[in-house]
Formats: sequence, structure tokens, C-alpha cells
Amino acid sequence: MVSPEVSHLQISSMVKHGGFRNRASFCLADGLMFLGGAFLALLLVWSFFSFYSSTPNFDPTIGDPKSVQKASPGSAPCGHELNRHYDPLEETFYDDPGLSYSIEKRVTNWDEKRKQWLKLHPSFAAGDRERVLMVTGSQPSPCKNPIGDHLLLRFFKNKVDYCRIHGHDIFYNNALLHPKMGSYWAKLPVVRAAMLAHPEAEWIWWVDSDALITDMEFELPLHRYRHHNVVVHGWAKLIYGKKSWTSLNAGVFLIRNCQWSMDLIDVWSSMGPITPDYAEWGRIQRSTFKDKLFPESDDQSALVYLLYKEREKYYDKIYLEGEYYFEGYWAEIMSTFDNITERYLEMERGDRDLRRRHAEVVSERYGALREERYLKGEQGGKGSRRRPFITHFTGCQPCSGDHNQMYSGESCWEGMIRAVNFADNQVMRKYGFVHPDLRKSSPVEPLPFDYPDEGPW
Repeated sequence: MVSPEVSHLQISSMVKHGGFRNRASFCLADGLMFLGGAFLALLLVWSFFSFYSSTPNFDPTIGDPKSVQKASPGSAPCGHELNRHYDPLEETFYDDPGLSYSIEKRVTNWDEKRKQWLKLHPSFAAGDRERVLMVTGSQPSPCKNPIGDHLLLRFFKNKVDYCRIHGHDIFYNNALLHPKMGSYWAKLPVVRAAMLAHPEAEWIWWVDSDALITDMEFELPLHRYRHHNVVVHGWAKLIYGKKSWTSLNAGVFLIRNCQWSMDLIDVWSSMGPITPDYAEWGRIQRSTFKDKLFPESDDQSALVYLLYKEREKYYDKIYLEGEYYFEGYWAEIMSTFDNITERYLEMERGDRDLRRRHAEVVSERYGALREERYLKGEQGGKGSRRRPFITHFTGCQPCSGDHNQMYSGESCWEGMIRAVNFADNQVMRKYGFVHPDLRKSSPVEPLPFDYPDEGPW
């Protein structure tokens, strides 16, 4: 099309030079110009319309979070992103006035209720079989140990770092959810409430406050547990052969979010302080497990007792993990840190792919690369080339300052500082810094572009 200014100049020039010899020729030329201009305008409008209509978007939920609340279940987006704005008006178990988060009231038909909730929230249903919620916590009051709160903070940071790297959610609790269920029993009311609060999570992963993840690359082998509902570090021969209360450790466990697990928690907690038979359960456990040193019923002895007395009911659904440090005893692990650090440095000296700088969000790729090239077949247990997955400071109580008389308090606190620095260096490398001395809570130092041959990293 011709602009109005150009048209005016052209017409003036034609009049001046006698370009319009008669009125008929002028009208014909004007008509042709008008038709041509109209055709081009129509073509332009059509092309714009075609461009915008080629990718139509009639989803009312996109771009308006408030409109999601009013959408019907069938219109809920079902892509890869979790839709945290969408909660339909259809009733679920949350609308039942009889619902109770208290561990004293049973939950029934949980599998059906959870299935219905996932059906109404399709963005969460995709991939739910692999979804993990870590749950941990500590006491509601300040620590008596002068460095206790500092240690708990660093232990919590460690868990947050791991969950961020691997895409897990985390819940930290420092409230007593049942007045009678304190100490080691306090975890069960929290786990039970977390199952109800997170129907989108397939697994609830309890990790004690004094347990530290010391291999930030390692991923939970969930495929190994597809036929089980509980995973705990333990050994069958110690349960059924030695009848030992330390045949497993209940400080770290995975529990599937299902009715079977709800029922297990009901039975498990019935040996705790909420029952009038609590003292009797202590006597039963101590008479069954001769190596149990204290008279009170505890959560670990209770779980061992269920496995020992009702093997047919529980054994096939509880996976006793002993092939890697799903939960490792710190006193056994601490002396291995130097050798493990050297082995990982050796891997990286000759592998520029592993030494390459990268964003934290793609860390799993580099963990898989190390797995494929250097650690395939390494289970991660005693004597393994792999870092220990979880180092558990059992017998050390960072908050109260108490500790097992087998070792000094200094060895506990120094071991914790060394372990948190060992784990934190794996994280801080992505940010360009490291702790130069694992033994001290010292300031970090910048990491060279290409890692030197020596150092704690």
C-alpha cells in the first residue's frame, strides 16, 4: 500500500504535468488504486488473523491463578508442572468432620481416599510413585549444650541441601504433636500427620536430627523397594538369630503412604507411652532382647519385636537394607573420610567432565556420570569406594550434650563438625567455595577454577 503523503505528491505532479487528460481516465485510475489498496488491506488483516489463530489458547486457567479455583476437575492442567493453585470443590477426605490428625484415632480406607485425591489433582498424580517427603525435627525448647543449636542448624541445612538437589520436599517439625509421645516416640505422630497432609507423596522419609547425609550425589534406589512398604537399616540374622534390639536402627526409615503403613503405625505406637501397658511392654521387650540395657519400651525395640513375633505378617513388607549406609554408625565411618576424599579426587584428576563447573540444578547428571564411570557395582557399605550415604551420630545427643560413655563428648562434637564440613563441601563447590579444614567451623575459601591435587574437596 502507498502512504497518504506519497499519494498526494503523486497526484499533484500528475495534475501539474497534464497527467489527467480527461475525467474518465482519472476515475478509472482512482478506482483501480482503491481496489488494489482494499485488497492489500484485506490480505494484511487475514495474515495477522491467521498468525494469531494458528496457536489458539482457550484454557481459562492459564495466566489467572484465581480462575483455577473455579475450574472443573476435567479442566485441570495435566502437564509436567505441579499445579499448586488448583483444588476443586468436590469433597475429599479433608471435608470429613471426623478426620483427625491425632495418632490416637485410626484412619481407614486410606488407599481409596488418597487415590480419590490424586484423581482430583491430576498434576500431582503424574509421577506420584516416586515422590518423597523428608520429615525430620527436634525438640521445641532451646538446647542445653552450648553448641547444640548450631549443630542442629547445620544438620538441618544438610537435609535441605540434599532435598533441593534431588527435588524432594521437606518438613521440619519442632512441636510435640502428642503430649505423651516424647523422645524417640515423637517421630510416629509426626510421620502419621505427614501422611495425611501430603497425599501426593508416595514415601515419607524420616531422618533423625542427628543423622547427616554425607553423599549428596547418591539417590534413593526406590525401584529396589517397589514391593515393600517400609525400608530400614537392619539385618535379619540379628533379629531371628541373635534376638538383638540393635538388629535394626529406627532413626532413619522410609514408609510408604498407604493403609498398610497406617495400620503398622497404629500397632507400633500401641507399645508407646500412649498405652496403659507401656511399662509392661518395656518388661516384654527386655525379656525378649537380652542385650537391651534400659527398661522402657522404645520405638526401635518395638519394631524389632513386631518383626520377631509376627514374621509372617511384617517381614515380606519391611525391607532390611544392609547393602549400603542407609543409616551408618558414625564411629565406624569417621576414620574413612580421608581415604574416601582421596579416592574421589583421584577420579576427578583424570576426568575433566567431573571437574567441569556446572549449575547446581543439574548436579544429578554429574552424579550419574561418576556412577557410570567409577562406582558401578559399589554398594557403599563398609570398605566401599563410595561415600557413606547417611552418617548417624547415634549415642551422641547434640542438643542435650549427653553421650554414650563408650566415647567422649569431644569425639562426638568434633566428629559432627568434621562430617558436616565433609558433606557441605560437596554442596559449596557448586557455589565456588570450600571449607579448607574439615575439623573446624572455619570460613570458606574460594575454589580454584581447576581443582588442585590437594585439599579437602
